[in-house]
Amino acid sequence: MELNEALKQIKFEYALYFKYKFPDLRFDQSEPVKTEKEFLKSVQRKSMNSFKRWERTQEYKALVTLYLSTKAIKDYEEIYQIVSEQAKKGEEKSIKLFIALQKDIQSQSKLATSYFNQVDEVEDDDLELEV
Repeated sequence: MELNEALKQIKFEYALYFKYKFPDLRFDQSEPVKTEKEFLKSVQRKSMNSFKRWERTQEYKALVTLYLSTKAIKDYEEIYQIVSEQAKKGEEKSIKLFIALQKDIQSQSKLATSYFNQVDEVEDDDLELEV
């Protein structure tokens, strides 16, 4: 599952908070980053308390894992270039480390995806209410 899909599945104000906390996710990068006060005004809240509590949930942790997974792609490009140069010099340990990191992040991404798939199953249980 991609991060944007996962953000669509959570409460809108939490998705806004996530994008506030990780400003590189914002669509329009030309706009300045909001201050805490501006953010609170945009979500009509007086404090960050509910968002700080939400940061301790599995939902938030799964989103962070997906976020880090997307950032890792950029890092892998840089690492690939470094490892490639080192491998050309005969440093095999760098290649093995890169492969181990890649496998670890892929498994973390699968865990995050499974969390959101479970949420979907619970919400869509095909139960109908009789009136």
